[in-house]
Amino acid sequence: MRPLLGAAALALLLGCPVQKPAEPIPRAQPKPLEPLEAVKVDAGDDRDALYEVVPFTPTGPAIPKDARIVKVDGEKTVVPAGTGPIVFVPDDDTYLAQVAPLLASIADGKEELWLQHPSAPIAFKVTLRDAAHFQAWIDEPVPGKLRVIQRADGFELQTNLGKLPGGDPNGPTVPLRGGKMDLTTLQRGFQRIQGKFKSAPDVCFVPSFGTELSKISSAMAVNYLSPESAYFPETCLVFPRPAK
Repeated sequence: MRPLLGAAALALLLGCPVQKPAEPIPRAQPKPLEPLEAVKVDAGDDRDALYEVVPFTPTGPAIPKDARIVKVDGEKTVVPAGTGPIVFVPDDDTYLAQVAPLLASIADGKEELWLQHPSAPIAFKVTLRDAAHFQAWIDEPVPGKLRVIQRADGFELQTNLGKLPGGDPNGPTVPLRGGKMDLTTLQRGFQRIQGKFKSAPDVCFVPSFGTELSKISSAMAVNYLSPESAYFPETCLVFPRPAK
């Protein structure tokens, strides 16, 4: 009887269809960012429009009343003693690298720093990050992570989905036009990215070391629609920490 039962069981097993493991559902790939078109002036001539920028009116928070006002003067910049927020008033000739030791001291002391706009009575509170803290910020599992790479030839906007392309995919997202920063188009880029990453809490400006502080603070104004309203609630400034 046992051999017959064994043969019957084998036949039953051979007759059952073998179920294949379920194939994993492919993950939806996020759509790449559409190229950002430059905002053009109505110059009547397309050739003139290539080199003219649309005027930009800066807005932003008022300067804190209890601030320690610091007129930036290259390596000779000194912060007065006190406990109020520090407000840098940049001149036209001081570069980021020149105040890097002072920025490191402010960051290590966990003091509050604001950058004043060069031509308007407004200022922008910044969180200072050196290279190590900037990389840790990038590695955070938060969608968005807009980085504004400020270079001599314009602005490159980087996100979790890669670079926001401009008219020239091999060039910066927002190139200089006629030697001027195109802040109106840069603000449109902020609007585009914030619309895709609505919960992103901050934006980081990453200037080249030779960028003037006045140009950095000028660019930060594009984050604001009014003194109380910003595309990204917090602003970060990445600086080069000097070697010990």
